[in-house]
This record gives sequence, C-alpha cells and structure tokens, in this order.
Amino acid sequence: MTCVICKTGETQPGTATVTLERDGATVVIKGDPARLCKNCGEEYVEENVTARRLKTAEEAVRAGVQVDVRTYAAA
Repeated sequence: MTCVICKTGETQPGTATVTLERDGATVVIKGDPARLCKNCGEEYVEENVTARRLKTAEEAVRAGVQVDVRTYAAA
C-alpha cells in the first residue's frame, strides 16, 4: 500500500517497537508486526495487534508496573 503520510513510499512487512505510557507506567513492546513505509518510516499496525498492545498496557497499569519491556508474542 502507498503510505498515507508521505504519499510516495510503499509499505512492506516488518516489525516495530512501541512505547505506551499511562498513569506513570511505561510499557515497551518490541517486535510488533507492522507494515513500514520504506520512504518515511511510518508504521501501520493491524487492529488485532493494537488491541493486544492496549490490553498488555492495561494489565501493566493494574499491576502497578512502572517500566515493563516485552517482546511481542502472537496469540
């Protein structure tokens, strides 16, 4: 697909590192599957992956975690 940000790059499968912050908690998830723009680096993630990211972050906040670094694991 053509990147909606730079309008010239094509996306290709890859992985991303995502940092989420909320209520004093920082969750870093490495190796998330994503489509990456070869031109500008914009990352596109599928809805099911985003839902898992948010669930992981919510669990960390409820557990009182301040910093958590994880590697993406498929369901």
